[in-house]
Amino acid sequence: MHTEDYSNWSAFMAGALIGAGVALLLAPQSGTELRSTLRDYASKAKDELDEATEQGRAVWDNAVERGQEYVDGGKQTLRKAGRAAREFAEETAQTAEKTMDEAVSRRT
Repeated sequence: MHTEDYSNWSAFMAGALIGAGVALLLAPQSGTELRSTLRDYASKAKDELDEATEQGRAVWDNAVERGQEYVDGGKQTLRKAGRAAREFAEETAQTAEKTMDEAVSRRT
C-alpha cells in the first residue's frame, strides 16, 4: 500500500515538474526573468526532494527497527521452545527410566 502511495506521489511530482517546465519555456519572459524563475523552481524542487528523501529514510529506519524487533521476538520464542523441548525430553526420559525400573523389579 505504501509503495503504491509513493509511486503515485512520484508520478504526480514528475508531471508537475514537466508541466511547470513547459509552462516556463512557453511563458513570455525575458531571459533573466526566466533563469531566475528556473533557479527558484529548481531550488524548490531540490528542497522537496530532500524532504522526500528524509521521509523515505525515516520509513526505512522504522522498517529496519520493526524487523529487528520481530527477529528478537523470534529468537526469544525459539529459546523458550528449546527449553520446553529439553524439559519435556528430560521428563520423558525420567518417566521411561522409572517405568523400565519398575518393570524390571516386577520380573525379579
